[in-house]
Amino acid sequence: MPFKVNKDRRHRIPRQRHRVTNWPTYEAGLRARGSLTVWFTEDAIEGWRAAPRTTRGGQPSYSGLAIATALTLRALFHLALRQTEGL
Repeated sequence: MPFKVNKDRRHRIPRQRHRVTNWPTYEAGLRARGSLTVWFTEDAIEGWRAAPRTTRGGQPSYSGLAIATALTLRALFHLALRQTEGL
């Protein structure tokens, strides 16, 4: 009974109308939906990489400039962190 009471107010995601058969083309279309061009100065490119790790394994380290740039783009475009990483 409780599931039927709010049935008209429940949000449902509609089923996909077409089955994707050509995944490479579909994914290329998703990537091409938005285009963003960013110009970096030579100084920014040099400061992009962090100092190399001295120990084995672990998480990659990023420079302060790379982190600040990612957070700026995140705030500018209202993106989630994962979307910003993919950007």
